[in-house]
Amino acid sequence: MTKFEDYLEGIVNIYHQYSVRVGHADTLSKGELGQLITREMANILKQSKDQSSIDKIFQDLDADRDAQVNFEEFVNLVFTVLLTTHDNLHKPC
Repeated sequence: MTKFEDYLEGIVNIYHQYSVRVGHADTLSKGELGQLITREMANILKQSKDQSSIDKIFQDLDADRDAQVNFEEFVNLVFTVLLTTHDNLHKPC
């Protein structure tokens, strides 16, 4: 497996690590998303550790308004974080 493929698999595995509720094993609740953000994205989303920020992120991601974030909706967060990271890497020191 290539390094890129490893990274992609890692994102999927982290998503599944937090989507553990019985009966909803492939979606994230607001609490699960909050845990994922605070544990896995702490350095990237520093300002998003408080509950109101997590509530806003959850609301923005939950496109179908079913009170859960599925993998496709979660990928939007990954996409946004990836773009921000890319932009930050190109900023002058």
